[in-house]
Amino acid sequence: MAAASVFAIAVSLCHDASTPAAAQDLAGDLASGIDPDANLLLESNEITYDFDKDLIVATGNVQVYYDGNTVQAHEIVFDRKSGQLTARGNVILIEADGNVARTSEMTLSEDFSEGFARALQIDTTRRTRFLAETARREGNNVTSIENGIYTVYTKPTIPPNRPPLWRVRAEKIIHNQQEKIIRFENAAFEVYGKPIAYLPYLSMPDPTIKRKSGFLIPTGIINDKLGYGVTVPYYWALNPHYDLTTALTPLTKQGLFGDVQYRHRFAPGQVSFSAAGLFQAQPSQFSTSRADERWRGAVNSTGSLSIARDWTLGWNLTYKSDRQFFSDYSFTSFGDNGETSEIYLEGKTERNALSVKAYAYQISQEDYTDSQFNANGFSPVGSSLQDKQPLVLPVIDYDYVFADPVLAGELALTANFTSLTRDETDAFSIDGGSTARFRGVDGTFSRLSLKGNWRRTFIDPLGQSFTPFAYMRGDLFFLASPDADVTALSGESFVGRAMPAVGMEYRYPFIATFDGGNQILEPVAQIVARPNEQRIGELPNDDAQSIVFDTTTLFDYDKFSGFDRVEGGTRLNLGLNYKLQLDSGYYLSGLFGRSYHLAGENSYAVPDILGATQDSGLASDLSDYVGSLYLDTQYGVKVGAQARFDKDDFSFNRVQAQASAIYGPVVSSLAYAFLNAQPDVGIDSPREELLGSASLRLEENWRVFGSMRYDLENSNIVQDGFGIGYDDEGFSLSVSYAEDRSRNDGDSVNRTLYFRIGLRTIGNTQVSSGVLN
Repeated sequence: MAAASVFAIAVSLCHDASTPAAAQDLAGDLASGIDPDANLLLESNEITYDFDKDLIVATGNVQVYYDGNTVQAHEIVFDRKSGQLTARGNVILIEADGNVARTSEMTLSEDFSEGFARALQIDTTRRTRFLAETARREGNNVTSIENGIYTVYTKPTIPPNRPPLWRVRAEKIIHNQQEKIIRFENAAFEVYGKPIAYLPYLSMPDPTIKRKSGFLIPTGIINDKLGYGVTVPYYWALNPHYDLTTALTPLTKQGLFGDVQYRHRFAPGQVSFSAAGLFQAQPSQFSTSRADERWRGAVNSTGSLSIARDWTLGWNLTYKSDRQFFSDYSFTSFGDNGETSEIYLEGKTERNALSVKAYAYQISQEDYTDSQFNANGFSPVGSSLQDKQPLVLPVIDYDYVFADPVLAGELALTANFTSLTRDETDAFSIDGGSTARFRGVDGTFSRLSLKGNWRRTFIDPLGQSFTPFAYMRGDLFFLASPDADVTALSGESFVGRAMPAVGMEYRYPFIATFDGGNQILEPVAQIVARPNEQRIGELPNDDAQSIVFDTTTLFDYDKFSGFDRVEGGTRLNLGLNYKLQLDSGYYLSGLFGRSYHLAGENSYAVPDILGATQDSGLASDLSDYVGSLYLDTQYGVKVGAQARFDKDDFSFNRVQAQASAIYGPVVSSLAYAFLNAQPDVGIDSPREELLGSASLRLEENWRVFGSMRYDLENSNIVQDGFGIGYDDEGFSLSVSYAEDRSRNDGDSVNRTLYFRIGLRTIGNTQVSSGVLN
């Protein structure tokens, strides 16, 4: 025999060519592809050769490296005759994939494909843990654990003798590597070490598997209109590139609800197809439009395909049998896309972009009656709401920025073509019906818009910034409508409109640095000169109905939101911008200003066919004041606000404010919105709401939470909810209750009780109840 101190020896291992070599753990999350020609490297404080027994004995800080696997122990004995390696004393096996096995003694074959251990603990990279009284690996495939436990990691702060919140204990745990399945025999589900459910047989995919056919965790439903039900989903892993999920939900009042979703991923993108529905047993439970019919359901398809370099074809399409389907059957696996179906083709490069889109709308709002705003000669307000929605086909947008300067400045081109069709005119009146206002006109409306925009920035030695700019825009309109007499197009096939403009923007930032931070004060002035807008109130307006005047639009050349309107006349916009940055992390920014109409006809003072501009704050020569403020403390508190102040008495006409804070165990947010009366569009009283939410962490894992939406103008609660939750490293639970008074579905209040439980690596389940309605 011979001994050596602190040295390493490389031993070439010989294998039969037919013997598979794979470094596998004893729990199941196993790697494959061991190199049969790999060398074994051994390091220790002392190594001894027993030539008679053909043993190599390594003692003291022993480490064995083999094809990415590491074995650490106090002593390792390698029997060259049997090809077995026995490790003793604080044995740690670290596999190439990161899994770690710990025991006092472990026996392994020379290629690590077979082994045996007692009192084994295995921690996987996915933070799961197996504990075994004994564990055996055989045939390079099957690992058997006797009297085993499966659970998740616990935090180091938890006392070592305290059992995890949940675990699965089984007489036998068998992992079949080829089948990628872990089976539990005679198992029990335990909470805090106490069994609460006995499971004679349980199986699940091993942690390496992300997709495998089988049943998913069921969810429960309790609803006064649907009855009791359990959704049982089944996942079909048909191929690495496509799969299918089916779900059946038997409902005691409405019958069997079916849901299916197919997903397919290609090299250029992915698509999905979904369908859900049922033949209602008790349709009389529902009172909304078409919801009381026997057949109810919906279909959906999504897709995104890269059809060529820089080009993407996509869609998100949904059709539902009635407006309230997704509200009544909220457990459907897909939603209504915000009531919008879309198909698009997009192409983008560094300097140009083209998009072609089509939209269709299928609303959820029910028809209603409000004779106060009916317009003579048109369908009542609140009726035929679906027929008043347009089919938009197509919307084409093109943007191009020239690479080379033009007159030493930047030249950009913009084009838009929009065509839409509506079955019924959407009209209302604010004077008893004699004067009609129009949100949309029936028939087909098309518009082509082209715009060229040039600008150049000069900075003088004092730091003043001058940006001259100019643009030219042209529009061509076509309308074919039975109600064309409400516009200027009756008797005319086409109408043209042009708008040239020139202007200058001036900025002069003053920068001051002080001990502890810096600040910037910047006056901004912008003047735009152009002729009057043509044919105001004579042309359709579908995409420029929303007029929001605040600091985000103060310096827009054209403050209309779309192409159907174009701002005319000469206008001066003034503002003062302020920024403060402290070294401690605080940041404050604010902008205050107003707009002046200097010459020509004010586009906002002359009503179009909708009449929304007269309450915009821009209708007079001196506009309302606008201001914004943003504060970030960098310590969990953020505040932002936008406001529009009346030009005469400085009262609020529009306010949007929000704040969020994280302080100790409290996470909270608060939002406030105020919109003054808009009599020109039929809103005679102000609207004012407050929305708040908060979460309080009671202990390390427990939290309570709640939210409320409150109508300050009418002094009533619109929505509210509260709940309690528990979250740790492997378990989550929450119970919540919510009320909603905003839905127009026949119920004054919709109440929901929601229960959710989740076990990491096993699954989540939930039960929602509407029985309190």
